[in-house]
Amino acid sequence: MSNPLPPQANSLSVLDMQLLHQLGDRIKRTRKARGLGTVAVAQQAGMSRTTLYAVESGDPNASMGSYLRVMACLGLSGELAMVASDVMQAVQPGTAAGRSLRARPVVQVTVSADAGRHQVQDLQSLALHAAAVRLVKADAALRDQARQVVQKWLDADAGSRSAPLWREWQQMLQTGAFRRATGRSVHAQQLRQASPLTIVLPAEVRQSILNEVSQLKTGVTLGQPIQGAES
Repeated sequence: MSNPLPPQANSLSVLDMQLLHQLGDRIKRTRKARGLGTVAVAQQAGMSRTTLYAVESGDPNASMGSYLRVMACLGLSGELAMVASDVMQAVQPGTAAGRSLRARPVVQVTVSADAGRHQVQDLQSLALHAAAVRLVKADAALRDQARQVVQKWLDADAGSRSAPLWREWQQMLQTGAFRRATGRSVHAQQLRQASPLTIVLPAEVRQSILNEVSQLKTGVTLGQPIQGAES
């Protein structure tokens, strides 16, 4: 495929989420490969271990400054320089590049999710819940519907192994603080498995996300000509 996935309105697309996850994973791998602990890196970067964990998880709520500081500590600033440079600046009229009839070279990157490590399922669950959280926060009726679903589950089986997670959902729906369910920790995954939110997610929103995830299974290729270069 050659076209990027369309972003969801007012949110990160599934592709964007996967790119952030890959960035966080690479930062974490680099830290471990250099034998650095979270305490040392957090101190050097001037942040808490919680913020460092958010960066290594590819959390979109972590600031760009936090990502930049951690990458600088790990010696990854060279890649930041590539992103920030004018290496892909526009062709100048009258130059040899501007007069060239040769096709310009293309830089392409293929982004995909690894189904073999349950990466696709985790990404899909996270994307569905991120969309559901936005809707529930904006619509009190949906929030009440989710509460009713949780209460129905508890009334039917209060002794279930999932009951503690359902009660945690009751608390989150009451306070509107859903961040613990939208991370990449084991507990966040458990919360999503016991979640009432996907039940209240509109069918068209669900299908749109499932379509994006399906594209990532085969890979999405991002590419553009290098402006001002000759082949």
